[in-house]
Amino acid sequence: MAKPRIVLLHATPVAVGPVQSAFASLWPEAETVNLLDDALTIDRAREADLSQAMIDRFVALGRYGLLIGADGILVTCSAFGPAIEAFASVAPVPVVKPNEAMFRAALATGSRIGMLATFAPSVVTMEQEFDEFVSAASAPASLKTVVVGHAIDSLRKGDAATHNRLLAERAPELDGFDAVMLAHFSTSVAAASVREAINSPVLTAPDSAVLYMRSLVEGSTPAQ
Repeated sequence: MAKPRIVLLHATPVAVGPVQSAFASLWPEAETVNLLDDALTIDRAREADLSQAMIDRFVALGRYGLLIGADGILVTCSAFGPAIEAFASVAPVPVVKPNEAMFRAALATGSRIGMLATFAPSVVTMEQEFDEFVSAASAPASLKTVVVGHAIDSLRKGDAATHNRLLAERAPELDGFDAVMLAHFSTSVAAASVREAINSPVLTAPDSAVLYMRSLVEGSTPAQ
């Protein structure tokens, strides 16, 4: 039986390693293919709102994923919510947003949710998606976001230690919440440091997304 081909859409190189590690641990049977356009992140940082031109570019990248035989498409960048929805509406295979599975896992823990983010342009769309998810789930919950400035710059330079330290230093602002989400695939590298700094459960996007994608492709129930 052929391995399921999961196409990963990346808008930044720092997301590649974390999701590949999650697949190796949680779904090694899948064949993963990486499509990276880091100009998307560069240009997204210059836009207050997601333009139609950016949406069209993202959808074009997704369509290429279909052309190479994707059985499922997993997006690893959280700054393109409306673009992901536009592509998912026409895609014949499962398309998973970066954070929808993590939102589901967070709500399973309680109603006071915190989030550590490092890429500010993604926060507005992520908070909107969280509110929409909460409304659809009929599970009242609140979200507090802490943006950790400059952390992602350190990670892009290869300095994961500084990135992780900066997140751990701000994490206590969310201690005591029912769950704390690490907003981006790239921030998952700080999971161990953040867990040492607070007592709240810490959730990462890659692990949750891989398990959810596997459930969609294989028709099973995702683990929490």
